Amino acid sequence: MARERRGARGWAADTALFAVGVLAWLYISGDRVRLGVPSPAWLFEADQVAGIAGLGLLWLRRRWPVQAGLAAAALSTFSETIAFPLLVLLFAVVVRRPLKTAVWVFGAAFAGSAVYALVRPQELGIVGNLVFAAALYGGVAGWGMVTRYRRALRARAAEQERDERERARQRAREELARELHDLLGHRLSLLSLHAGAMEYRSDLSPDELKGAAGVVREQSHLAMRDLREVIAVLRAPIGELPQPSMADLRALVEEARPGSRIAFSSTAEGEAPERSGRTAYRVVQEALTNARKHAEGAAVEVAVSGGPGEGLEVAVVNGPGRDTGPGSGHGLIGLEERIALAGGRLEYGPVGEGGWKVRAWLPWTA
Repeated sequence: MARERRGARGWAADTALFAVGVLAWLYISGDRVRLGVPSPAWLFEADQVAGIAGLGLLWLRRRWPVQAGLAAAALSTFSETIAFPLLVLLFAVVVRRPLKTAVWVFGAAFAGSAVYALVRPQELGIVGNLVFAAALYGGVAGWGMVTRYRRALRARAAEQERDERERARQRAREELARELHDLLGHRLSLLSLHAGAMEYRSDLSPDELKGAAGVVREQSHLAMRDLREVIAVLRAPIGELPQPSMADLRALVEEARPGSRIAFSSTAEGEAPERSGRTAYRVVQEALTNARKHAEGAAVEVAVSGGPGEGLEVAVVNGPGRDTGPGSGHGLIGLEERIALAGGRLEYGPVGEGGWKVRAWLPWTA
């Protein structure tokens, strides 16, 4: 069993117990002198030594409560002044050690009471002395059990709190990783689009070629930055990384516009709440990424509207275009989950002849 560290609070508690033990020892000794020193006289002297030894045993109750308790039980066969240290040590055994062990220590203390009744006869007699000991030790055991139970409840609550914090950190980590994954997918789709244009479009002018190469270079740099952020999220504790918002929508569209026909309009009133604005950004980002993958060259319309009291609505519609390859199918599923967590709704599906529409509604109070 691991050694218990005695902090400032522990030292204060142990010192207070020792002080009370000294007072109890002085009181019992003075009372015995007042009532008359027992015969033979050496028994009184031995009792005083046993009481002082019991005061020393109090300092062992954290590390060796069983050994200290058994020693006190042995001294209780003849000593009166050991009473307070014995009760404290019995309490410590109940709280700190398995109940089976506590039963043995309490049995030893009860046997010590029987021997004490023979060595130093009392007015109560042997039976009365044993009944008194049983009541006293039973009270100590009950108090110790209550304390033990309350400590177990606190430990369990602390463990549950730690688990909940860990789950919260893990959820935050996964959410942030999802955010960065979406952003990285957006960058790579732009890379693919412009690299494809450079490879297959032989009619590009030098300025157009230069512009496409510049986009490829810039998006490569940004993709590497995003990849480093993903790795940092997976390796390090969650940090406060910059999160997109509604204010970044226009920059997102402008970033995707070279080589694409994208029309953007926003009639949203006021500044959208942080969570709804971030989710709206992700809707547009995912829709533009899918449009580049599955409708290359198609015209795309991005419209944002809404305000307080009516919610935030985002619609992205693209016409027919060239499908450059199959998708994973996970983007829209993840988007549904994200919007559901925000308390919104997502609709998507084909529109017109080969077009596609993504429409999301988000609460303004999210």
